[in-house]
Amino acid sequence: MLTAQEALDRLKAGNQRFVKGDTTHPRLLSHQERAEMAEAQNPFAIILGCSDSRVPAEQVFDQGLGDLFVIRVAGNIVAPSQVGSVEFAAERYDCAVVVVLGHSHCGAIQATVDTLLDPENPPSDNLMSIVNRVRPSVEILLQTDLKHDHKKLCMHAVRSNVFASVNQLRHGSAVLESLIAKGKMIVVGAEYSLETGEVNFFDF
Repeated sequence: MLTAQEALDRLKAGNQRFVKGDTTHPRLLSHQERAEMAEAQNPFAIILGCSDSRVPAEQVFDQGLGDLFVIRVAGNIVAPSQVGSVEFAAERYDCAVVVVLGHSHCGAIQATVDTLLDPENPPSDNLMSIVNRVRPSVEILLQTDLKHDHKKLCMHAVRSNVFASVNQLRHGSAVLESLIAKGKMIVVGAEYSLETGEVNFFDF
C-alpha cells in the first residue's frame, strides 16, 4: 500500500508525463489483462472529479485501468452518494489519498453563476440540485469586486468550490474523519487546466 505522499507523487509524475505527451499507459488491454483484472481491483488513489468529457482522470494522471477509483459528478460536488463512494474505496482498498479535482471552464460553475445573476430563469429542478450544492462557493465571491468580472468570478469559483468539497469530505463523514485523524488518509484539492493539461494541487 502506498503512503499518501507516495500516491500524490505518483499522480503528479503521471500528470507531468501527460502534459509532455510522454504517457506510458496503453489505452487498450489484451484479453489476458482484462481477464486478470476481472478478479479484483487495487486502486491507489480516489479521485472525485467533474463529469466533463474533457477531464478523464486516468488519462490526465497517466494511470492504467484499475489504478484509480474515480467518482465523477457535475461540478465535483459532494453529496451523500459521493461521500459513501469515497468511504467504500477508502475502507475496501486502503486508498491513502483523495483528490477533489476541479477544472477550468467548468459548466456547473457557469450554470451556478448564471442562475445567481439571473434568478428569474432557473434551470430544471434536477440541475438546480447541483447548483444549490455549488451556490455557497459562488455567493461568497459575489460579495467581492469579482462580481464585476465574469471571467475572474468563474475562475475563482472553481477553486472555491474545490475547497468546499475538500472541507465537506474532511469534516462530513465520521469514517473519513477517523482515517484522517489516524494519519491513514489525506484529502487534497486540485484544478485541471483545459488549456495546458496541467494539474495544480492546492495547499489548503
